[in-house]
Amino acid sequence: MNQLEQLKGMTKVVADTGDIEAIRRYQPVDATTNPSLILKAAELPAYEALFNSALEYGKAKAVDKTAQVQYACDWLAVAIGKEIQQVVPGVVSTEVDARLSFNKEATIAKAHELVALYREQGADPDRLLIKIASTWEGIEAAKVLEQEGIRCNLTLLFSFAQAQACAEAGVFLVSPFVGRILDWYKKAEGRDFGAAEDPGVVSVTRIYNYYKQHGYSTVVMGASFRNTGEIIELAGCDCLTIGPGLLDDLEKTEATVVQKLSQESAASSDEKVVLDEQAFRWAMNEDAMATEKLAEGIRNFAKDQVKLEKLIESRL
Repeated sequence: MNQLEQLKGMTKVVADTGDIEAIRRYQPVDATTNPSLILKAAELPAYEALFNSALEYGKAKAVDKTAQVQYACDWLAVAIGKEIQQVVPGVVSTEVDARLSFNKEATIAKAHELVALYREQGADPDRLLIKIASTWEGIEAAKVLEQEGIRCNLTLLFSFAQAQACAEAGVFLVSPFVGRILDWYKKAEGRDFGAAEDPGVVSVTRIYNYYKQHGYSTVVMGASFRNTGEIIELAGCDCLTIGPGLLDDLEKTEATVVQKLSQESAASSDEKVVLDEQAFRWAMNEDAMATEKLAEGIRNFAKDQVKLEKLIESRL
């Protein structure tokens, strides 16, 4: 078996793309999207019909052009999610606007709108994860949504404190960003890292072991990979979300994959800690990497959301 086939026997493989054809090819269980991936998908010829339908929906819902753009953006994100649901057997993650990352109430309201749109389009809201940035406000919003039965994927997760807070909030799934952690340390230390010592791999391993040791049900999904070495080092993690390029590399490689993580072997030296807001913010303040990468990630998702809005506005 190739490495992708072996990996699927140990870990739930998730496609990190909005490209339906790529999803069909690699047959993942679940799929994740974000504003950057929705923007890329919107520019593909295969999505022209969906794009045009989004424009018509926006025009029908509002007279004001700004409101039309917002309605069209949300409709398009959900329409792409619906298309993906028809290809994967599992769940699809659809992201809340990154510009709401520091507004708990607005995040909750947008999540409700997205769930309603899934229902309106005839998609399955029970196979939806609402994707939210792992700010304090985002985690608090997810806590409320989870209590309402709306499952969440907490993204842009870089620190152990974020992981601790998400688990205590009862979040369904977290997405620690492996590759972006590596990027920061390579720049900070001026050197490369082998897969086993990769700071992103070390971070996800620590989170996975902590969750299993202390009985948290939150799913750990490693994300944002830079190379297949990182992926192989996390074989056995609950889920791994992987872009088409790396899925292709795994499919072309026949080397043996050894399971590195498991419920049975998980052991953590970290004591269980419940963070209040002050402790969470202090822990983030003390972690320069997490603070910088969280802020950068929110900015970049927001930029791509604005680009998508401008693209839609130009066609209205």
